[in-house]
Amino acid sequence: MRAYDIIKKKRDGAELSKEELSFLITEYLSGKIPDYQMSAFLMAVYFSGMTDAETIALTGLMLSSGSRLDFSDISAPKVDKHSTGGVGDKTSIILAPLMAAMNIKVPMIAGRGLGHTGGTIDKLESIPGFRTDLSIKEFKGNIKDIGFSIISQTDEIAPADKKLYSLRDVTATVESIPLIAASIMSKKLAEGIGGLVLDVKVGKGAFMKNINDARKLARTMVNIGNSMGVKTIAIITDMNQPLGQTVGNGLEIKECISALRGKMPDDLKEVVLTLGAWMAYVADCVTEEAGIAKLPEHVLIKYKSELMDLIEKGDAFKKFVEFVDAQHGNPEAAFKPDIIPSASKVKEIRIPAKGYIREMDAEKAGMAAMLLGAGRQHKEDRVDHSAGIVLNKKTGDYITPDEPVAIFHYNDETKIKEAEEVFLSGIRTGEIPPDRKQIIIDV
Repeated sequence: MRAYDIIKKKRDGAELSKEELSFLITEYLSGKIPDYQMSAFLMAVYFSGMTDAETIALTGLMLSSGSRLDFSDISAPKVDKHSTGGVGDKTSIILAPLMAAMNIKVPMIAGRGLGHTGGTIDKLESIPGFRTDLSIKEFKGNIKDIGFSIISQTDEIAPADKKLYSLRDVTATVESIPLIAASIMSKKLAEGIGGLVLDVKVGKGAFMKNINDARKLARTMVNIGNSMGVKTIAIITDMNQPLGQTVGNGLEIKECISALRGKMPDDLKEVVLTLGAWMAYVADCVTEEAGIAKLPEHVLIKYKSELMDLIEKGDAFKKFVEFVDAQHGNPEAAFKPDIIPSASKVKEIRIPAKGYIREMDAEKAGMAAMLLGAGRQHKEDRVDHSAGIVLNKKTGDYITPDEPVAIFHYNDETKIKEAEEVFLSGIRTGEIPPDRKQIIIDV
């Protein structure tokens, strides 16, 4: 068997066997296949795609390249949630303690942000002292004792994915749906979970810009998860404007703390409660070994009500405090959010018009936050945890030139003018309010 023949076969659109894919991954990891041949293979996949069988096989090989966590000694259901990334998407940090308060265990291995999408790990690291580089032993201990833990990816989990992603990042092959699906699912399935809820974002601030691609990615990942024995569903949510009222790591943590104490903007509440309801439903399916079907509306409402009760009673907030303490952060930050670093400068952003905001482009808002220091253009860039944007107005709101549409928080002035121009270029106003868009698009 030769790498050349496998590359040529995929280039010509033929289906590869599991044995051929196994040879390719194994030989690449051992250093026998060079980067230039693997890059050629990735480009062939980008143009020719993969069948479901190929994608499942590739995911399994990436999964088996490292350790798979074992939580069989914990009787409670283990369910995780994963988002494909969006602007202001802070739902994981609210959902994990919320589900733990419902006695659902959440082992979460999360990522850092690249570009305009902030990563869960970056957000959490804005809490003074907080650590995400826990050992697997500490990770498992926290899940057992608190109900959840969130850590950064270790070298033990899906090392093939880590190596392949580095190549995809520099060879313009990141956007391939089979490669995205295999990358996400190999890490998630390594967590030892019985159920998984996927939040697939679609729109201007998402990786998937159109609904057809979002549905294709969602179905591919759901198929992989269920074929590997993990009960998996995907929810497609709108990402045309930022989620919630903040964009930027420390600012988003402050919003999460506020949300866990019962104060959430409507769009963030809708996404959190919908994802949480499905996590609760999937957990019940895992416990009962039942199949997943459409969740009836009255059951969805019941779960949402139970979740809101856990927030209002303070149970979810209490779990968050325990979590911060267990991961070496300062738990006082939950009670005194001012402990979380604040930027030295703020600037009110106004628009020279009055009317209804008809559009607030999520990608432009994310790019502006990145220019302020909240994101990375390159992997080696340092993130300013205090930088970001607070949104005073959003799509559908009425605004006048006297009112700030947003407040920029920053320390470095060098790109403030560019950030303002980018942000404002994504806002359109008009005399008529826009039609209200559904934030939950499909399941």
